[in-house]
Amino acid sequence: MDAGLEIHALTPTRQADFLAFFDGEAFADNPRWGFCYCQFLLVDHRVVQWSARGAAENREAACTRIACGQMQGWLAYREGRVIGWCHAGPRRLFAALEDTVEPEAAQMGQIGCFVIARPYRRQGVATALLQAALAGLKAQGLRMVEAMPATPGTVPSDAREHFGPLAMFERAGFLPHRLDDDGSKLFMRREL
Repeated sequence: MDAGLEIHALTPTRQADFLAFFDGEAFADNPRWGFCYCQFLLVDHRVVQWSARGAAENREAACTRIACGQMQGWLAYREGRVIGWCHAGPRRLFAALEDTVEPEAAQMGQIGCFVIARPYRRQGVATALLQAALAGLKAQGLRMVEAMPATPGTVPSDAREHFGPLAMFERAGFLPHRLDDDGSKLFMRREL
């Protein structure tokens, strides 16, 4: 990790930094995703109509979840400003994944999304965030972690690679586990 990069876990005291990033630079080059506030994986899509949700509702949900520890992740800072985010935590927090029966769920961490401000992409920020997430999940007593990068040939843009690049997970020791139903995501796992 370069000397100018700092990684910190999301806590209630860092909520304002998270919000400033998502209110501003996070989706500057992809504004149609700016309403998410990283809530997509935290809702059960069998119950919640995602397309009906707006930015204000998702922003408020993020604030509520951060305050009570039901949303976890890591923030990358450079010169005191957030430049990147990795959404990761115990799998039990990721309600969008509940439609898949997972016997190991109680022991698993989940890597969700990566959002890196455009000027800082391809500089190792996502890799640094991933390493912090792996250490943080292990410190929570989890024994396995899952990620879900896009499969090769399905990534037309940086925005579509928001679950993290396949090569990054391969370098970090993740192994293929299964494809999702439509073949667009490869679920990968590794021991912690």
